[in-house]
Amino acid sequence: MKKTVLLLLLLMATIAIEAGTRPKVALVLGGGGAKGAAEIGVLKYIEKSQIPIDYIVGTSIGSIIGGLYSTGYRSAQLDSLFRSQDWLSLLTGRDISESRTIFSHDSTGTHVLGFPVGRRKNKKRKWGMMYGDSIASKFKTLTKIHDSIDFNDLQTPFKCIAVDMTTFKEVVLDKGDLPLCMRASMSIPFLYKPVEIDSMQLVDGGLLNNLPVDVARKMGADYVIAIDLTQNQHEEKETDFHYTDSNIGKLISWSLSRPDLKKYHQNVKDADIYIHPDLKGCKPSDFKPKKIEYMIKQGEYAGRKAMADLKKLKTKIQKKQK
Repeated sequence: MKKTVLLLLLLMATIAIEAGTRPKVALVLGGGGAKGAAEIGVLKYIEKSQIPIDYIVGTSIGSIIGGLYSTGYRSAQLDSLFRSQDWLSLLTGRDISESRTIFSHDSTGTHVLGFPVGRRKNKKRKWGMMYGDSIASKFKTLTKIHDSIDFNDLQTPFKCIAVDMTTFKEVVLDKGDLPLCMRASMSIPFLYKPVEIDSMQLVDGGLLNNLPVDVARKMGADYVIAIDLTQNQHEEKETDFHYTDSNIGKLISWSLSRPDLKKYHQNVKDADIYIHPDLKGCKPSDFKPKKIEYMIKQGEYAGRKAMADLKKLKTKIQKKQK
């Protein structure tokens, strides 16, 4: 009798757990520099749909927006941040007061036209024009995270994508110094010096996975909402990627063979809701206020167009939860 009662209780508990189980939803934010402003516009409508977001994955500018979103920022705050930020100073670490001086030196190193190009007492020289220290510092201020953490412990579990230039392989960052990992994911080769983490030389994840839907699936996502900033959707190439020891050689080989395109096209197909703002004529470097405003508006337009699909997904989730 006791065994029968116990089995019935276990069965009822199992049914209750299954009835309360909700499908998991991931938000995937692609890379694209300043075009990330459009992702903020789309987020406004995702928030309006009230679809719960369980995981966030980002590449490059998507890692910045995604990292901030995972710590509690919402579209209104990100909108204000994008519009008010002095992007030239932040991204270049430029000393505006020295912008008319060709060469200058101080305790931090060498500057050309106000741009930091070298550090003193730098034993190991890294390829790339700028260090991006001001970016990492800004992210620490915004996230208020200064210690190494597991990104699963954030308000929304988060991962971001980088590429290790020593092996030219994709790296999924899911723990450690969050601001530094965000900075690594957007480290454009030759413009920024790679971020050194665990003996890896990390640069922009967009080289190999600019729309990481596959990573979101591995996290356990049942549904994926992907925001793609790519405008020139090149066809896949048959050319094989040949590994070389030279960083320049790796990037030349990458540009000729584009090993990322196969995964990119597969990720586009694998997204349950694919949102692709029209940003023709916009460049990754378009951080001027008028351009930022325009791209946010384009994102809002794309989000508004996607509302029917977002509402359908919300209904589907609710039905499966009952």
